[in-house]
Amino acid sequence: MNDTQTVACLAGDGVGPELMAAAARALDGVARLHALDVDDVHLPFAGEAVTRSGHALPAETRAGYRRVDAILVASPHEPALDGVKADLHLAWRIARVHFGANRDVVFFGAVDTANDRRAIARAFTCAASRRGRIACVGDSADWREAVERERGRWGGMNVALPTLGEALVGLKEDAGAFDVLVSESHLLTPLVDAAAHFAESKAAVAHAWMSDEGPGVFLPGSSEPDEHAGFGVADPTAMLFTTSLLLAEGLRRRSASRTLERAVGEAIGASTPRETREFTDAVLQLLPQARTDVDHFDEVWR
Repeated sequence: MNDTQTVACLAGDGVGPELMAAAARALDGVARLHALDVDDVHLPFAGEAVTRSGHALPAETRAGYRRVDAILVASPHEPALDGVKADLHLAWRIARVHFGANRDVVFFGAVDTANDRRAIARAFTCAASRRGRIACVGDSADWREAVERERGRWGGMNVALPTLGEALVGLKEDAGAFDVLVSESHLLTPLVDAAAHFAESKAAVAHAWMSDEGPGVFLPGSSEPDEHAGFGVADPTAMLFTTSLLLAEGLRRRSASRTLERAVGEAIGASTPRETREFTDAVLQLLPQARTDVDHFDEVWR
């Protein structure tokens, strides 16, 4: 792994630049705290790029994000995002849903059935770096065979095989019973949507599309109305949780990810106003006391 890791920032227009600025500040703060060398490169994207060049996804942007370690997007519903995904060899998806401060569930699923085994393998690896617990939701024979094959590679892993209905009831009644959950590709979206509903906040969701052959794409589960742009009132919570997910799954820096995740959770617990700068300032101030140095996490994930 190179000493310097690079993140392409695709802010777009509307509230995107404000949210991306909050993410960049948080990334810089946690990188300095953990002595990481992270470089953020801001590339023209969507409305911003149209203003500059007349194209939502110009050639310089496409060339730029192919050379980085991870891609951070501020606007999850931007049509130009489809072009970014089409440029990359994306194989599996991740979603992290937060249920209150310092409680989360990480969901994995393949982009398509051809990548089921890859998604299962990555989910087991993630579970090993966390609490050693994983729930596998799927009914097809090929799926079950792939799960059992991966299960055999991890001695001592706590593996549950709930049905879709059992998983939904469990997420509703006691989400803390889950840690990592992997599902067949067609079940991932309904599971994550249900989890966001039970968490009572789409701002608690961060998404990623991942690849073995290039950078992953990270984006929040919700977007702020563009009419909030320029007033400093866009809620940065989802963007900051997404930055934490990027640290863990994109840059493989799980201890730094946990530090940021905990700081965001503590700021929420302290009922900090969700204005963009005020909330981000509070998170930055909380980083030192939220710091966690568990180097084993980084080593396992590599």
